[in-house]
Amino acid sequence: MSRIGKLPISLPQGVKAKLSGSEVFVEGPKGKLSQKFLNKKVKVDISEKEIIVSSLDEKSREGKAYWGLYRSLFNNLVIGVSVGFEKKLQINGVGYRASISGNNLTLNLGYSHPVEFVVPEGIDATIEGNIITIAGLDKQLVGETAARIRKTRKPDVYKGKGVKYLDEVLIKKEGKTAAKGE
Repeated sequence: MSRIGKLPISLPQGVKAKLSGSEVFVEGPKGKLSQKFLNKKVKVDISEKEIIVSSLDEKSREGKAYWGLYRSLFNNLVIGVSVGFEKKLQINGVGYRASISGNNLTLNLGYSHPVEFVVPEGIDATIEGNIITIAGLDKQLVGETAARIRKTRKPDVYKGKGVKYLDEVLIKKEGKTAAKGE
């Protein structure tokens, strides 16, 4: 039995869920989201206060895997339309900075040219000092956007320069001069 799949998803105040064929629609104060699912592997029951996902094939490994997967995906929809998701990135380095105009994010990261990044629709990017905040309803889109921005200049383990997640811990390495101290 799936430990994650058997947990019901409670719907907060102001969030409505609807089942249409093999797609779940969730609407809340922040917006609307939907997620398709395989009708052959899981069964979805929606009441006024909760969503219950059950497996049609509890014996197989694949049935249990889809059960937990779709429960997590539907839970992400409910959290997204009620609270939303956000990731914070920190820019470290002398002369490294970011600016935003409209949906274009301009990053000066030590290259010979500024890096232009187009923020996808449905994502809000804000900058405060050297912190970039990526926020939105869709957890996957928020995470993917943050990862693509981080990829423009990954943090250097020797100097600590680059773009990193705010809660990411970098362990600095010593350079080649450490071996000469003998």
